[in-house]
Amino acid sequence: MKKLLISTAMVGLMSCQMTSTDQKQAVNQEGKPNIIIFYVDDLGYGDIGVNGLKGAKTPEIDKLANEGILFTDVHSPHATCTPSRYSMLTGEYAFRKQAQILPGDAPLLIDPNKKTLPDMLKEKGYTTGVVGKWHLGLGNGNVDWNKAVKPGPLEIGFDYSFLLPSTGDRVPSVYLENHHVVNLDPKDPITVSYKKNISDRPTGNEHPELLRQGADKQHGNTIINGISRIGYMKGGEKAVWTDEDFPEKLAGKASDFIKKNKDNPFFLYFAFHDIHVPRLPSDQFKGKSEMGVRGDVILQLDYTTGLVMKTLKELGLDQNTLVIFTSDNGGVLTDGYDDHAIELLGDHKPNGPFSGGKYSSFEGGTRVPMITYWPNKIKGGQVNDATFSHIDFFASFAHLLGVELPKEVAPDSKNMLQELVGTSDKGRDLMLEEGFTLALRKGDWKYIQPIPKGKRIPNFMDKVKQIEGGMSRQPQLYDLSTDLQERVNVAKDHPELVKELQSKLDSIKNYKQKES
Repeated sequence: MKKLLISTAMVGLMSCQMTSTDQKQAVNQEGKPNIIIFYVDDLGYGDIGVNGLKGAKTPEIDKLANEGILFTDVHSPHATCTPSRYSMLTGEYAFRKQAQILPGDAPLLIDPNKKTLPDMLKEKGYTTGVVGKWHLGLGNGNVDWNKAVKPGPLEIGFDYSFLLPSTGDRVPSVYLENHHVVNLDPKDPITVSYKKNISDRPTGNEHPELLRQGADKQHGNTIINGISRIGYMKGGEKAVWTDEDFPEKLAGKASDFIKKNKDNPFFLYFAFHDIHVPRLPSDQFKGKSEMGVRGDVILQLDYTTGLVMKTLKELGLDQNTLVIFTSDNGGVLTDGYDDHAIELLGDHKPNGPFSGGKYSSFEGGTRVPMITYWPNKIKGGQVNDATFSHIDFFASFAHLLGVELPKEVAPDSKNMLQELVGTSDKGRDLMLEEGFTLALRKGDWKYIQPIPKGKRIPNFMDKVKQIEGGMSRQPQLYDLSTDLQERVNVAKDHPELVKELQSKLDSIKNYKQKES
């Protein structure tokens, strides 16, 4: 059962030199910390200072690590964005929903009848908010952007939302606050199409001379702010965003949410657009790194993190706020736009010592930077090697709050609360890694399921993204204790282990309900 057992030792640390009334208040507050998840987009394991970043600096993020816990073996639920977000918010593996990267006009991926992480927190008295990139679909299909856009975040447990409706490289390039497009002029309605050009705006494919960054054919449709996007958009001139405004705009909305809810427990899911393409740093950071715009937006995301943390500290809320800083998948250099990220990389290794990156089945696909910070509970300066996934946030927060989850809720999430606060480094016995195929970790053993005959092996990673995909027609088995880069496939040397791990993987795939 996932039931809260508050450590008396931890409470004792909090209650030293307090009156009995103060002790009671402290225990009550400890039961309901504020929770913030900073979910960065496409930030690789090595893309923060404490993990070896070169060519840029991340002082705000490094400070969180020095005052909290730096994790070395935490994974995003999937090697791409939409499935990771789905799994984190539902506690369910994306393959069960067949969730993939969504087009910009996709309907809401999460069923409003499905219990979500924000649903659970709301039931425990939390006010819930999401700010930033959404990319989980909106509406029921054929969205009319000139009316109330729903269902969306407010229908799956959030009290407040301020969104980039899909992601920065897709239209509509407007902000959506709760159900409505911000600053929309009813006399200039928005029309969006992902099938044909319905706009009089120029496109990147037809007018490359108008572009600030070159783009591939997929990203070569409607030009907005000098960048061509995926899809076509007509109208909405007053509502169109300026990419360079994202840091101040999103941090401002997050800070407003915190200030409004400072007297009651809140949950904030802050979903960065940085460092996803198109990478368009504000003037404050343009040209300030040694890696071109990719380095510049790393500086920018660090700054944005600092803005939100500054609000927390000014309000005196930081001591009892559980802050989690992490990324939705591994890093990628070239992903639709020619912004010279490869040429200007220098000696930096975005995915640290790991092979692959975004999209990949190798460790670089899902092993991401992660930090937890909670001064009331967490002793700073720790490094934790526990193996677990963001999918485990759901069950861990439920355990923290004394919630017993029904078997059908968050079926794949495991309680990792002790790991999150640094009182254990055990982690999962088995951990699934999702991508274009499935992989399974058992300690330092890493098994990658073969791609069956008849199913195409995606080759765009190697040819276009310049990332090792890690997929094969043959079973792959790696010993990460001696082979972090997954270079030596030892499957033939350990047939019984391969059989065991495939059997366990099959059991996970066929498993419908959580163990009691």
